[in-house]
Amino acid sequence: MMRVVVLPDGVQVVEAAVPEPGPGEAQLRMVVAGVCGSDTHALRGRHPNVHPPYAPGHEVVGVVTAVAADVTSVRVGQRATVEPDLPCWECKQCRAGRQNLCERLGFFGCGSEQGGMADVFTIDARRLHGVPDDFDDVTAALIEPLSTPVHAIRLAGGVRDRAVAILGVGTIGLLTLKVARAQGARRIVVTARSAASRKRALAFGADAAVDATAADAADQVRAALGESADVVFDCVAEQSTMTQSLAIADKGGTVVVVGVPAGEVTIPLALLQDSQLRIQGSATYLPEDYADAMVLLRDGVVTAADFVTAVRPLSQAAAAFADAESGEHIKVLVKSGSIGVDVVS
Repeated sequence: MMRVVVLPDGVQVVEAAVPEPGPGEAQLRMVVAGVCGSDTHALRGRHPNVHPPYAPGHEVVGVVTAVAADVTSVRVGQRATVEPDLPCWECKQCRAGRQNLCERLGFFGCGSEQGGMADVFTIDARRLHGVPDDFDDVTAALIEPLSTPVHAIRLAGGVRDRAVAILGVGTIGLLTLKVARAQGARRIVVTARSAASRKRALAFGADAAVDATAADAADQVRAALGESADVVFDCVAEQSTMTQSLAIADKGGTVVVVGVPAGEVTIPLALLQDSQLRIQGSATYLPEDYADAMVLLRDGVVTAADFVTAVRPLSQAAAAFADAESGEHIKVLVKSGSIGVDVVS
């Protein structure tokens, strides 16, 4: 038997049978797994696509402990991180290399049969990326979340020499800030509701930070940029931020929707047409985004010291979720083992 975290009603650690790898699969021992905002939102009923009960843990790093006879892409003893989208590999999108948009997409750790917050899990070996030997486990845990802004910036057409606004500076917003700065954005202005978040964003390299709750927040962002935004990354994705995004990008700008919306929003279609605005959705990532994320981590653009602020053992998964919801942490990890807590202020 093994331990696995489940979200039926709250966060629980229960016993389950150890899964064995089927054809094309690998079995891994979990080393670390991140608590994602999608997990905390799902726990509170605010995620549009993920609903309890389910086994969480898609930001996961593990060690391969067994592979099926037909698997040659990974080996026993190798550390690997999971690319958690589970494509069918057969539909139009998969055939075009857009497996993140698979027409029958599943997602490991987000409503699939298994999640990575478990002593052991199995997964299609094609969803594994080897972790470089020079990465420690905590750094490796950032590969998956960092791939999200890498993908979003790629879809925006890049940010070099462009004016950029980032709405919301939780984990993904801060990662987007770091990547945009590294990729040569001319000026970056962020919005956030709390003064503490704005202060943190400035320390992470924002040129200015605006109170997202201000009635004239969009005007303040444009003034701080000195112009309209070429690209706005909406990392919140609710009515207020979408309204602000379009005002900040007006005219001719691009709004990239990075956050997962909890509900429907409306847009002023006349403004969209007349100002030739572009709204671009950004869905997860692709293998090339994982590769670029590893380069950024190796170059020190993003560091575990900056982002990982709490690490708890698997037995304390409920406390890890509470940490993640507290607003006091950036990235919270769950680690294998049952003792030891490392909280970094």
